[in-house]
Amino acid sequence: MSIPRILLVTRNLPPLLGGMERLNLRLAAALAERAEVHVVGPGGAEAYLPPEVLLHPVPLKPLPRFLASAFARTLMLARRLRPEWIVAGSALTAPMALAAARASGARAAAYAHGLDLAVPHPLYRALWYPAIRRLDRLIANSRYTAGLAQALGVPHDRLALVHPGVDLPPPDPQARARFRARHGLDEQPVLLSVGRLTARKGLREFVTEVLPRIVAKQPDAALVVVGDVPKDALHAQAQTPQAILDAARRCGIEHALRFTGPLFGPALDEAWYAADLHVFPVRELPNDPEGFGMVAIEAAAHGLPTVAYATGGVVDAVADGVSGRLVAPGDAAAFADAVLRLLNTPLDEAGIRAFAKGFAWEVFGERVGQVLR
Repeated sequence: MSIPRILLVTRNLPPLLGGMERLNLRLAAALAERAEVHVVGPGGAEAYLPPEVLLHPVPLKPLPRFLASAFARTLMLARRLRPEWIVAGSALTAPMALAAARASGARAAAYAHGLDLAVPHPLYRALWYPAIRRLDRLIANSRYTAGLAQALGVPHDRLALVHPGVDLPPPDPQARARFRARHGLDEQPVLLSVGRLTARKGLREFVTEVLPRIVAKQPDAALVVVGDVPKDALHAQAQTPQAILDAARRCGIEHALRFTGPLFGPALDEAWYAADLHVFPVRELPNDPEGFGMVAIEAAAHGLPTVAYATGGVVDAVADGVSGRLVAPGDAAAFADAVLRLLNTPLDEAGIRAFAKGFAWEVFGERVGQVLR
């Protein structure tokens, strides 16, 4: 019996960094457990992909060159390899996956992240949306993203829901002390923010609207910010560390901020273990939704609760009262109150970790395999 072939085409792979990039690496690995996998993606990604996955590199930048090169390579490989499925790692590459599938007799699928179904550009809406509606399968990362797909006219029987996954790290009892010593933190309450500094993530607004309320009641509270402005993102509007620090200074709370820059691997694990609470103050912005909220699941995997605004797909990533608290979007007073209550009355860590187990990467791989079976 021959091994099935799958062709994955995506821009979202390292050397780009972010949640979508991590997910596509895991998607390639999950598919490789079930099929012979070829990837059309940015040069340099082979250093991160599993060794059994074959990369067919194309230039990452500029975007028009990537799209043209990826389309030509995908079409050529589809005709030569005759894969069963051609999978787009986001809706950005859905039209080329669909065209190559129709030219080779394959079926076409895409994994949708939320923002890729809400891009306001008229050319994108004119060319991409019809292709998205014609895919054989559209996999949504959250119920919110599935709703966006249905609003675009994606048939219900072609739509599937598969949440992103998470690693389940082993306990590290010394991580808290190591991280706090390295960053000049004692046993004060530590709030953690992890992710790219974009307008949607709302960190500057958190610093001006929420953090002063917390510091007024808990003067020794500190906010540790892990991340930096995005590079090579297509739609993100940045909030620089300096702009966030300036906002804190105007509120008289600059002493409460620590910026670490991006952290990865064990260094990021230490940050999760060192914190008392993860804050995720995502804003509701037109045409810029938060499709899921992988960092909330990563926090839960480390036993750390999250306080977040209940917007977009975040409601799938935080179980209110189990893995954290959800508050009405934009309600700064309610956000601050939820933080203070969790600092004083923590949630059950075992329950938080149990919630995260439902998002293990093994579960993700099984569900993707079922959708493409």
